[in-house]
Amino acid sequence: MRNTSTRRLCVGGVIGALYALLTLALPFASFGPMQIRFSEAMTILPFFLPETIPGLAVGCFIANLVGSPYSVDWLVGTLATLLAAIWTSKMKNKWLAPLPPVICNTIIIGAEVAWVQVGFSSAFPAAFLYNSITVGIGEFLACYTLGLLLLQMLPRVSYFRDLLAPDRLKRIS
Repeated sequence: MRNTSTRRLCVGGVIGALYALLTLALPFASFGPMQIRFSEAMTILPFFLPETIPGLAVGCFIANLVGSPYSVDWLVGTLATLLAAIWTSKMKNKWLAPLPPVICNTIIIGAEVAWVQVGFSSAFPAAFLYNSITVGIGEFLACYTLGLLLLQMLPRVSYFRDLLAPDRLKRIS
């Protein structure tokens, strides 16, 4: 007999560790206005594994704490990932599952990076537009390519399939 509560907790912890590891292993692609944070592909996992939500938030916080030179990113970046993960868990369609991380990061991280660059000066709108576009493109690439690939492949692994509730498994098909 398997203890599913412990198993789910472990899955969340492993996902958090993987998120932090992927982000920190590729810092050139993970921080700043031009970024494709490959770890963000995992933010669509709550679509079928809601227990990954806390792990993603903690993993993002650790990655930002260690890798980001801006202390505002520790909180704001973590909240963007948390919000995206929660919203993703509520999605009903696998093709829309990557959309919450794209929207949240485009707006929230775009604004954060603009604020770090120019503050709330008259240059903020232009900086926000530029950073929203660049962050949004990177997020779109990470979530709609790698994220959808994860969404398709993980249910084929018996370990993850066993964690899925039947209603969640139907949403992936």
